[in-house]
Amino acid sequence: MTATPDHQSSEWIDPRIRRTRQMLQQSLERLLESKSFDKISVGEIAEDATLNRATFYDHYPDKYALLEGLVSTRFQELLTRRGLFFEGGCPSAIKGIALAVCDFLAGLPGIECPERRQFQKHLESALVSVVRGMILTGLQRHTPPAGPPPELIAATVSGAIYGAATEWLRTPNRCPAEEAVESIFALIHAMLL
Repeated sequence: MTATPDHQSSEWIDPRIRRTRQMLQQSLERLLESKSFDKISVGEIAEDATLNRATFYDHYPDKYALLEGLVSTRFQELLTRRGLFFEGGCPSAIKGIALAVCDFLAGLPGIECPERRQFQKHLESALVSVVRGMILTGLQRHTPPAGPPPELIAATVSGAIYGAATEWLRTPNRCPAEEAVESIFALIHAMLL
C-alpha cells in the first residue's frame, strides 16, 4: 500500500487515514450547507460520515480542528489547481499565492455574517499555516546569505498576506483582487530579498 502526502503536513500518511479524514471533512462541508457551525455536533459529523465518534476523535481533537483541516485541504487544492508553489528564488510567485488567498476568502459564502465570525480564527490559522509552509520550503531551498532566519520571514510574510487579504475583503467598494495583490506584493517584497 502506497502512502500519500497529507495536505496538513509534509509527512506521508496511510491512505486509509487520508480517506477517513476526507470523509469527515466532506461531512462537515455538507452539514455547513444547512446549519451554522456552532449548531453542528461531533456526533452529527460522525453520523453523516458513517463513522463512530471514537473514529472522529482518532483523527481530530474537536470540530474546530476538523474545520481547520477542511479549510487547509480546500485551500491546498486551489493552489494545486493553479499550479502555485514558491521556490524561494522568485518572489513574484508570492503574487499568485496572495491572489489565491484573496480569491479563497472572497469565495467563502457569508464570510462576514456574524455566525461565521466565530470560526475566522480557525480559517486564519489554516490559511496562514499553508502559506507559511510553502514560503518556508522555498526559502529553505534558496536561503539568502544574510538576514533573518527563513522561519521568521515565512511567518511574517504569511501573516501579512492573510491580514492584507482580510482587510481587502472588508473594504466597501473594494478594488479587484489583482490590484490589491500588487499593493500587497509591494509591501512584502522587501522581506523576501
